[in-house]
Amino acid sequence: MSPLLVSLGAGVLIGLVYALLNVRSPAPPAIALIGLLGMVIGGQLATQFL
Repeated sequence: MSPLLVSLGAGVLIGLVYALLNVRSPAPPAIALIGLLGMVIGGQLATQFL
């Protein structure tokens, strides 16, 4: 299974747990989304060059 799918699945699972427990994300939503975008882009670049 690709690391990208594993990461996506882990993120969805943690998101569901947070929603069920009514936990608020410590980061503002815009910053969190930019960070996630950076992780995805970095992962794609790493797979192309490594």
